[in-house]
Amino acid sequence: MNIQDIENFIKRSNDEKSGYVKISFKKRDHLYGLFIKDTDYEHLKSKNFWRIVTKVHLPEYEKTGDTSLARIFNGAEFSRLSAYSESF
Repeated sequence: MNIQDIENFIKRSNDEKSGYVKISFKKRDHLYGLFIKDTDYEHLKSKNFWRIVTKVHLPEYEKTGDTSLARIFNGAEFSRLSAYSESF
C-alpha cells in the first residue's frame, strides 16, 4: 500500500474506533495491532515505514507506553487494513 492510503486509513480509524487494526500482508499472516504516532512517526511515514505495537504487547504498552515494544513494518508489504473494534 502507498503512504497516502495508509495515512487516510489511520485518520479514519482513529476518528471512528479505538485505533486497533487488522493488517493483512502480501506474503505473511495477518496481525492485529496499533499504529504508534509518537517519536519518529513523520520520519518513518515519509519512507512508508510504520511503527506498530502488536496485539501480544498491547497490555504492556498501555501500562508503560514503552515504544520499544513496537516493531517497524514496511507499508509496501501491506495488502489491506481494516478496523478491529473487538476489545483486546
